[in-house]
Amino acid sequence: MRISTCLMAAALALAGLASPALAADGNPLEKTNGFYVDPDSNPAVWVRDHASDSLAGPIRTSIATKPGARWFGTWSGDIRTAVDKYTYAADVADKLPVLVAYNIPGRDCGGESTGGAGSPQAYRDWISAFADGIGGKPAIVVLEPDALAQLDCLTGTARTDRVDLLKYAATQFAQKAPNTWAYMDGGNATWIPAATMASRLKQVGVQSIHGFVLNVSNFYSTAESTTYGKAVGSALGYAAPFVVDSSRNGNGHGTDSEWCNPPKRKLGAPSQLGGGPEMQLWIKVPGDSDGSCGYGTGVPAGTFSPALATHLIKGD
Repeated sequence: MRISTCLMAAALALAGLASPALAADGNPLEKTNGFYVDPDSNPAVWVRDHASDSLAGPIRTSIATKPGARWFGTWSGDIRTAVDKYTYAADVADKLPVLVAYNIPGRDCGGESTGGAGSPQAYRDWISAFADGIGGKPAIVVLEPDALAQLDCLTGTARTDRVDLLKYAATQFAQKAPNTWAYMDGGNATWIPAATMASRLKQVGVQSIHGFVLNVSNFYSTAESTTYGKAVGSALGYAAPFVVDSSRNGNGHGTDSEWCNPPKRKLGAPSQLGGGPEMQLWIKVPGDSDGSCGYGTGVPAGTFSPALATHLIKGD
């Protein structure tokens, strides 16, 4: 992409608002030429395996050929090898990969995406190896969707451990991945009050990385998310960069409270710079189920469904 943000950084610095990490880290946008399209995403694999299906063409055009994130967890095998292989392929293509670290112990508080590392030490080893796998290659990393917003489901040692582990994760990328912009997950526009989320982000060391991310796997509009993101930044005391997951927010959140494969949601703006946040990115893989619920009843979390993908393409 090789788009300089030097003027932006200078303007923020003059205003006394620059992120503590902004001036220190390498700029992966300047080292790449556009976002990486995962050739082995769930939609891409489904299209290859079902080329004659009537749904394959629209899914290929609208989803499988668009840049998006790859999620990493226990299913990824040796994490250093998996991350190194993925970021190396993107580097060879001169593209910027987006990776999601999703392995915090007690993940999703026992919900549809339950799982995660088996112990605090197992997580430290895993996230350290994740950062090692990137090394000096350019990348964007989203750290642990929902982990901070779900602190309220934890008590005592479990809550303290989560804060410590997220802070450790931030430190690993700050120390080991100089050309990576890491973003700590900050929930969505209506989940946690902005001042509370800012306090939590400070606790886990967001100031040591590039910024925070909003709306992962959710449906709030980019405008709503941007308003919330600016409120969080104000509470942090500096204009922390943030990105918004736009993968499924084309129709906004809607009036119902359903979050799990709800109807009438639509693909949002494809991965791009600007539009309110620093970037809009397809972080949730469109068509991957939120769990066995809503339009995805019978489809486990993280499993691709061509029917779900088609609903997002049509917005019905």
